[in-house]
Amino acid sequence: MRRGLVGILLITLAAPAAAQQVEVTLQEAVQRALQVQPAMVQARGDQRNAGAGRRSAFGSFLPTLNLGGSAVRSNLPIRPAGDTITQPAARYTYAGTLSAQLDLFAGLKRIANLRSANATSDAASAGAVNQRFQVTLLTKQAFYNAIATEELVRVAQSQVRRAQQQLQISVDKLHAGSATRSDSLRSTVDYGNARIALLQAQANLATAQADLGRQIGVDQPVRAVPDSALPLPPDTVDLRAGTLEHAPQVEQADAQARAARAQVWSARSQYWPTLNVAYSNRRSGISDPVLPFLAPYKESFSWSFGLNWQLFNGFVREQSQVSASVSRDVAEARAADARRQVNAEFTQQMAALTTAYAQISIASDNLAAATEDLRVQNERYRVGAATILDLLTSQAALTQAEVNVVQTRLNYLIARAQVEAVVGRTL
Repeated sequence: MRRGLVGILLITLAAPAAAQQVEVTLQEAVQRALQVQPAMVQARGDQRNAGAGRRSAFGSFLPTLNLGGSAVRSNLPIRPAGDTITQPAARYTYAGTLSAQLDLFAGLKRIANLRSANATSDAASAGAVNQRFQVTLLTKQAFYNAIATEELVRVAQSQVRRAQQQLQISVDKLHAGSATRSDSLRSTVDYGNARIALLQAQANLATAQADLGRQIGVDQPVRAVPDSALPLPPDTVDLRAGTLEHAPQVEQADAQARAARAQVWSARSQYWPTLNVAYSNRRSGISDPVLPFLAPYKESFSWSFGLNWQLFNGFVREQSQVSASVSRDVAEARAADARRQVNAEFTQQMAALTTAYAQISIASDNLAAATEDLRVQNERYRVGAATILDLLTSQAALTQAEVNVVQTRLNYLIARAQVEAVVGRTL
């Protein structure tokens, strides 16, 4: 009686915890992951930095302005021609300065830097898109794995029920004298193995739900709510050509190559002279005791034009030119390799997608056949036309068929998500 009350109390205490488990759909999981994953936060930060760099490159075409001012209050003593020292009234001395400077010509460096900044911004945008789909892929993998492990728990539970039923049948037949003790022992072993498989499946489910919770930023296991409909394979007509041109990895690599080419022209600008113009205006004066703000102030201004042409600097310009050219060559080689990599990944993932979708149908047919085979073997064993080994073999085949159905669905969903990550758009 005491054990029963303790069991009821534990179930009552555990019920609220089970009811509080977080459940998410695939869309909710992806949205949460995009907000909390460090890689996505970094990608958005790179976009902001690139935007600030582009504004800075555009700002180099504008003049720089400086505004300054000062106010000093003093009553320093004055010694006239005689020996008498007079103490004048305290007055303010004001001064204000406004200056501006503009580079009229900088050897095309500003244009090259602006092109490089625009290309860097494009690369950051493409990188953010690519990172979004990579995070989406990881989230979908964790989500689908949580669904698959939950289905495998149900498969293990079915396996335990079948093994338990078979054990009972073997024991009943043993008592009736129509079966040997070996049958009941084999059924006992099979039942024990099924319970072990169930415990392992439950442990795998806990791990998968914890991984999903970490992926979406939740500090507890999260249950994935499955979609009732299995999505169809995507239409692949003209998909490869569009992928090779507009895949985020390709666009990012091309933009980085453009930025590297612009830096070559920026390095070449060191061979050109620079021309600038500057203007400065200064007003200063001493305030009047009666009308301090109407006192006369002296104004001085200046215009200046400057020309600077560095003829030789110890081959530093040549070193910069070579370094920029090497970076350009590397960036162009990476852009070309990115196209080949995307092409190879697209071929690989499409093959995996097609294979996984075909395997779903085969696994479903195998499941139907294994279910019918177990039914037949059960009847044959009841009438003594089949051995316990035949029955256990059919049970193992049915369990494996159920596992294959779950695994093929998982492989198909993950292959579809991988194709979406490669092409950079939802199919």
